[in-house]
Amino acid sequence: MENVRMLSTLGLMGAMRSLSSAFETATGIHVDADFAPTLALLKRLREGEAADLVILTREGLDEMIGEGRVLAESAADLARSFVGIAVRAGHAHPDIGSEAALRTTLLAARSVAYSRLGASGVYFAELIVRMGIAAEINARATIVEQGFTAERLVTGEADLAVQQISELKQVGGIEVVGPIPRDLQTPAVFSAGRMANAKHADAADRLLRYLASPDVVPVLRQSGLEP
Repeated sequence: MENVRMLSTLGLMGAMRSLSSAFETATGIHVDADFAPTLALLKRLREGEAADLVILTREGLDEMIGEGRVLAESAADLARSFVGIAVRAGHAHPDIGSEAALRTTLLAARSVAYSRLGASGVYFAELIVRMGIAAEINARATIVEQGFTAERLVTGEADLAVQQISELKQVGGIEVVGPIPRDLQTPAVFSAGRMANAKHADAADRLLRYLASPDVVPVLRQSGLEP
């Protein structure tokens, strides 16, 4: 069976599980996928890790194109993702419907879990600075180096978890309250591209075409992403 090696940002992990198996069934090409935050993937690619296809934030992909690592003509925007907030299953859903309500909710939390390397964590760190509550939140925040912030709800380390909704949905035993108010955020765009030195270029192109096709839209939506 032919293999295609894919490095993908965590935001697409949920969707890619079912999409990879559907692609494999249809084409006989096995998707060898590895998932990590975009910043971690950029570091690995710059250190020479081999891949055929990458899925990164649009900014990350543009950096790779600029460095000649990804073919510009192969780039395809796959999905948009909003940052949301989750609580442990069975816990009351706090009000996050406005900036004022969000501020109150964040300040009332014993600890807020957010990621250091993910796009959502970078955004959230800037947001609490903008809201003037960074010192209070960070004094008791649970900072997750990489992986899923909502796992800290299940262990009881945090009351609220902040991450892309598609990433929050990867964890059992939690409930997504909803997105942070739309007027406070710009969605992350996840984009795919073929590596310039891809060993399995044809297989990578077929996977890219499939991921950019209308067939995958229901799976993206189900996983918390928007096409």
